[in-house]
Amino acid sequence: MSSNPVNTMKKIAVSAIFALAAGVSGTASAHVVLEYQVAPAGASYKATFKVGHGCGASPTRQVVVDIPAGFRGARPQPKPGWTLQVQRSKLATPYTSHGRSVTEDTTRITWTARTPEDALPSAHYDEFVLVGQTPQQPGPLYWPVRQVCPDGSLDWTEVPQHGQKLQDLKSPAALLEVLPQGGGAGHQH
Repeated sequence: MSSNPVNTMKKIAVSAIFALAAGVSGTASAHVVLEYQVAPAGASYKATFKVGHGCGASPTRQVVVDIPAGFRGARPQPKPGWTLQVQRSKLATPYTSHGRSVTEDTTRITWTARTPEDALPSAHYDEFVLVGQTPQQPGPLYWPVRQVCPDGSLDWTEVPQHGQKLQDLKSPAALLEVLPQGGGAGHQH
């Protein structure tokens, strides 16, 4: 009996998820991390950033996510009580999407609490979500995230250097491991 390539890819993806989760589990509760830390190349992806605390006792009033190069078409999910700012920049290399040339794309998304009462208390947890398409090339994709509070800020922006592990960093950027496409997967939404 031959194995189904789709099922094989699913098993590989599940194994990768568990391996990655085991590797970052010691730091996951202290930092801003992605809920799903692996995704196939060239696929639709929902990036859910988990924010588990403020800046000491100070609440989070703003979350700023820099969109990594190669991630396309980022669109944020609105949050009640928070305003959205989407920064777009001209691309060095345009791409084609749905038959049209894309010459600029989202490079930063900022959620800001409308009032002090809307801010995320340090003792609470929340998620900030965006969707887009992963790069065609597999490999690590680092998402710098800044958490701004009335009394300070936390910059989750460090990227490991050659030979360094993510869990060795004090303020690591959120990591998405982009996996090779499998089993004839094509354009997805």
